[in-house]
Amino acid sequence: MTTTFNRRQTLALGAGAISLAMFGAVPALAKNDAEEAIKKFTGGKTPVQGKVKLDLPEIAENGNTVPMTVTVESPMTEQSHVTDVMIVADENPRSAVATFHFSPASGVAEANTRIRLAATQDVIAVAKMNDGSFFIASKQVKVTIGGCGG
Repeated sequence: MTTTFNRRQTLALGAGAISLAMFGAVPALAKNDAEEAIKKFTGGKTPVQGKVKLDLPEIAENGNTVPMTVTVESPMTEQSHVTDVMIVADENPRSAVATFHFSPASGVAEANTRIRLAATQDVIAVAKMNDGSFFIASKQVKVTIGGCGG
Protein backbone atom coordinates (compact mmCIF):
# COMPACT_ATOMS: atom_id res chain seq x y z
CA MET A 1 0.00 0.00 0.00
CA THR A 2 1.39 3.38 -0.99
CA THR A 3 0.62 6.49 1.01
CA THR A 4 0.59 9.83 -0.73
CA PHE A 5 0.59 13.22 0.91
CA ASN A 6 -0.64 16.46 -0.54
CA ARG A 7 1.37 19.67 -0.22
CA ARG A 8 -0.34 20.82 3.00
CA GLN A 9 0.17 17.47 4.72
CA THR A 10 3.84 17.44 3.73
CA LEU A 11 4.35 20.97 5.08
CA ALA A 12 2.52 20.09 8.31
CA LEU A 13 4.67 16.98 8.83
CA GLY A 14 7.84 18.99 8.18
CA ALA A 15 6.82 21.74 10.58
CA GLY A 16 5.98 19.15 13.23
CA ALA A 17 9.35 17.45 12.82
CA ILE A 18 11.18 20.77 13.07
CA SER A 19 9.20 21.75 16.18
CA LEU A 20 9.98 18.43 17.82
CA ALA A 21 13.65 18.77 17.01
CA MET A 22 13.86 22.35 18.24
CA PHE A 23 11.65 22.23 21.34
CA GLY A 24 11.35 18.56 22.22
CA ALA A 25 14.96 17.44 22.17
CA VAL A 26 16.95 20.48 23.34
CA PRO A 27 15.73 20.75 26.97
CA ALA A 28 16.38 17.05 27.58
CA LEU A 29 20.00 17.51 26.49
CA ALA A 30 20.63 20.60 28.62
CA LYS A 31 20.97 18.84 31.98
CA ASN A 32 23.83 16.61 30.83
CA ASP A 33 25.37 19.32 28.68
CA ALA A 34 26.71 21.24 31.71
CA GLU A 35 28.54 18.25 33.14
CA GLU A 36 29.95 17.35 29.74
CA ALA A 37 31.13 20.92 29.13
CA ILE A 38 32.95 20.95 32.47
CA LYS A 39 34.53 17.52 31.84
CA LYS A 40 35.72 18.67 28.43
CA PHE A 41 37.14 21.91 29.88
CA THR A 42 38.98 20.12 32.70
CA GLY A 43 40.08 17.13 30.65
CA GLY A 44 38.28 14.89 33.14
CA LYS A 45 40.06 16.32 36.20
CA THR A 46 37.95 17.09 39.28
CA PRO A 47 37.92 20.81 40.13
CA VAL A 48 38.49 21.81 43.76
CA GLN A 49 36.32 24.29 45.70
CA GLY A 50 38.13 27.55 46.43
CA LYS A 51 39.91 30.50 44.84
CA VAL A 52 36.90 31.26 42.60
CA LYS A 53 34.27 33.81 43.62
CA LEU A 54 30.99 34.32 41.74
CA ASP A 55 29.05 37.51 42.35
CA LEU A 56 25.45 37.14 41.11
CA PRO A 57 22.12 38.33 42.48
CA GLU A 58 20.17 35.78 44.51
CA ILE A 59 17.01 36.75 42.62
CA ALA A 60 16.99 37.94 39.01
CA GLU A 61 13.72 39.60 38.07
CA ASN A 62 14.59 39.31 34.39
CA GLY A 63 16.69 36.41 33.09
CA ASN A 64 17.54 38.34 29.91
CA THR A 65 20.20 40.41 31.66
CA VAL A 66 21.73 39.10 34.88
CA PRO A 67 24.87 40.92 36.09
CA MET A 68 27.78 38.62 36.93
CA THR A 69 31.33 39.07 38.18
CA VAL A 70 33.79 36.21 38.47
CA THR A 71 37.06 36.63 40.35
CA VAL A 72 39.88 34.13 40.90
CA GLU A 73 42.49 34.56 43.63
CA SER A 74 45.86 34.47 41.92
CA PRO A 75 49.10 36.47 41.99
CA MET A 76 48.94 36.54 38.16
CA THR A 77 52.71 36.06 37.77
CA GLU A 78 54.51 33.97 35.17
CA GLN A 79 54.92 31.25 37.81
CA SER A 80 51.29 31.23 38.98
CA HIS A 81 48.33 32.57 37.01
CA VAL A 82 44.84 31.84 35.75
CA THR A 83 44.68 30.91 32.08
CA ASP A 84 40.93 30.43 31.52
CA VAL A 85 37.60 30.68 33.32
CA MET A 86 34.50 28.96 31.96
CA ILE A 87 30.98 29.95 33.03
CA VAL A 88 28.19 27.35 32.80
CA ALA A 89 24.46 27.74 33.48
CA ASP A 90 23.17 24.21 34.10
CA GLU A 91 19.53 24.71 33.03
CA ASN A 92 20.04 26.86 29.92
CA PRO A 93 19.32 25.20 26.55
CA ARG A 94 23.06 25.59 25.87
CA SER A 95 24.86 25.48 29.17
CA ALA A 96 28.19 27.06 28.17
CA VAL A 97 27.71 30.79 28.75
CA ALA A 98 31.22 32.25 28.37
CA THR A 99 34.92 31.51 28.55
CA PHE A 100 37.38 34.19 29.60
CA HIS A 101 41.10 33.98 28.80
CA PHE A 102 43.78 35.50 31.03
CA SER A 103 47.57 35.88 31.13
CA PRO A 104 50.00 37.40 33.63
CA ALA A 105 49.62 40.66 31.70
CA SER A 106 45.95 40.75 32.75
CA GLY A 107 47.03 41.81 36.24
CA VAL A 108 43.91 40.37 37.88
CA ALA A 109 41.71 37.42 37.03
CA GLU A 110 38.33 39.14 37.02
CA ALA A 111 35.57 39.48 34.45
CA ASN A 112 32.29 41.41 34.55
CA THR A 113 29.43 40.78 32.16
CA ARG A 114 25.71 40.20 31.92
CA ILE A 115 24.42 36.72 31.21
CA ARG A 116 21.09 35.27 30.10
CA LEU A 117 19.40 32.62 32.25
CA ALA A 118 16.42 30.55 31.14
CA ALA A 119 15.14 29.67 34.62
CA THR A 120 16.16 29.28 38.25
CA GLN A 121 19.45 27.40 38.16
CA ASP A 122 23.04 27.06 39.30
CA VAL A 123 25.68 29.17 37.61
CA ILE A 124 29.08 27.46 37.77
CA ALA A 125 32.54 28.97 37.25
CA VAL A 126 35.55 26.73 36.60
CA ALA A 127 39.04 28.28 36.61
CA LYS A 128 42.07 26.69 34.98
CA MET A 129 45.49 27.56 36.41
CA ASN A 130 48.75 27.52 34.46
CA ASP A 131 49.91 24.44 36.43
CA GLY A 132 46.92 22.43 35.14
CA SER A 133 44.87 22.58 38.35
CA PHE A 134 41.18 23.54 38.36
CA PHE A 135 39.02 25.39 40.86
CA ILE A 136 35.23 25.70 40.95
CA ALA A 137 32.44 27.75 42.51
CA SER A 138 28.69 27.82 41.97
CA LYS A 139 25.75 29.95 42.97
CA GLN A 140 22.03 29.44 42.51
CA VAL A 141 20.09 32.29 40.91
CA LYS A 142 16.30 32.40 41.18
CA VAL A 143 14.87 33.74 37.92
CA THR A 144 11.34 35.16 37.93
CA ILE A 145 11.10 35.76 34.14
CA GLY A 146 13.25 33.47 31.97
CA GLY A 147 15.63 34.95 29.45
CA CYS A 148 15.82 32.12 26.91
CA GLY A 149 12.28 32.24 25.64
CA GLY A 150 10.78 31.31 29.05
